[in-house]
Amino acid sequence: MSESSPLPPVRLTSEAELARDALATPLLSRAARLARWAGPDTRVGAGGELVEEQLPGAADALGLTGDDAAATASEAWRVAVDTGLVEIVDEEEGTVAAGADLALLTSGAPQDVLGVWLTALETVLADASVPDLDDLVDAMDGGGEIDFSSLDWDPEAEAEFLDGVLGNLYLLTVSEGGAGESPVPLPALAASMIVPDDMGEPTNDVLEQVSDAMMRLDDQFRLLEPVGLVDFQPVDETLMADTDEESSVAADEADVSRYGMVRLTPLGLYGLRARLLESGLTAPAVGDLADKGADALLDGTAAFPPTAAQAETEQWLARREPLPAARELLAAARGGDAGAPLRRLHCQQALSLVGLEAEPALREVLDDAELGGLARVWLSEHGAADVPPPSEAMIFWLTIDTIAAQLAAEGNSAELQGLVEGLAQQHGGFFAAAWRVDHPATPDVLEAMGRLHPDKKVAKEARKAAFKARSQQGG
Repeated sequence: MSESSPLPPVRLTSEAELARDALATPLLSRAARLARWAGPDTRVGAGGELVEEQLPGAADALGLTGDDAAATASEAWRVAVDTGLVEIVDEEEGTVAAGADLALLTSGAPQDVLGVWLTALETVLADASVPDLDDLVDAMDGGGEIDFSSLDWDPEAEAEFLDGVLGNLYLLTVSEGGAGESPVPLPALAASMIVPDDMGEPTNDVLEQVSDAMMRLDDQFRLLEPVGLVDFQPVDETLMADTDEESSVAADEADVSRYGMVRLTPLGLYGLRARLLESGLTAPAVGDLADKGADALLDGTAAFPPTAAQAETEQWLARREPLPAARELLAAARGGDAGAPLRRLHCQQALSLVGLEAEPALREVLDDAELGGLARVWLSEHGAADVPPPSEAMIFWLTIDTIAAQLAAEGNSAELQGLVEGLAQQHGGFFAAAWRVDHPATPDVLEAMGRLHPDKKVAKEARKAAFKARSQQGG
């Protein structure tokens, strides 16, 4: 992910709901129960871990049974220590007490609870990048020391790989037209990290790498589900024993769920966004601009997908009375800078969500050179009476402004090409008049029309008009 390119905005549930979700996660709830279970007789080792003879008691306190009970209790205890739910009183004696942060889970604000959960998440993410226990045992030498060189394990690379996978999953979730709330197949997520974008048919070597990555992710997402980051359907274990399968990536579409499916939970979206912000990336959330001025709204939503831009605008409008909101939007839409046409387009879209209470604000700008055209459009669409017809100069100015906004928003899109063709067809003398329009974007718009129009003769007219417009503006 580029630090200079903002990610699409994410829609987060309220902090109160997220805090309730955090408290309900298996891992944090177990950690809290162990923090309350711990007493004067509880003893820990040098690293803060429960001594082995107390693990059965911890497992019983959590109602755990089976072969994994002690390991699950040990993990919950580690989270309790790392999050401050438990504090080490005396390192030499190995005594503990309830930590100051334990009270936050019952009496703290939602933000306090989420802060504890984020710390738990970091603990689990660190664990997820470590080789499994069997690999560690195999790497032990005769003296009981771990030979890390034999593990083929690079801690930094492992952490970066997992961060990259989670970043891709976040992007797939928040992108318009992406996965949204639907689960993502594990092979697709693994391939997003392994297969180059410009590769047509993956080679057998690449497919093998994807398969290996998929199995690593299967282990990692099993660890990440109890902390509430993801909902995860693991790889069907019968596939691992099926030697007739050529590759776990070669599943037909009907069987893809057998190869693992994962989706971020609402809490997971919150957690990953917090980590992205911490790393310096721009990761907006819908509602970020609701308490800011109209200038911040119009500029900020310029890079938003349409659905997110509308949701952000609706939240902004919900906090304001219609008439002053309309006046503020119109004032922010003025300007001759490069971003002004797109601001006016977003202003027009925002005003379409405001009722007739805003009519006085639109009438106030009917004679404004920059806003008079969009004001007439709004008044006509809302069935207002006595709307004065626009002058020819205003029509041409609004046309240039609209195309400039479309260029900024979409580039050379098919929709814009259709608009350009329609304008040239409907107005035979369009270019003869358009180059005289006193708009900063006139030369650029006419050049774009020359690029986009498929008819060579018309395209040439547009380029000649662009040259005249640039000369007129002293360019």
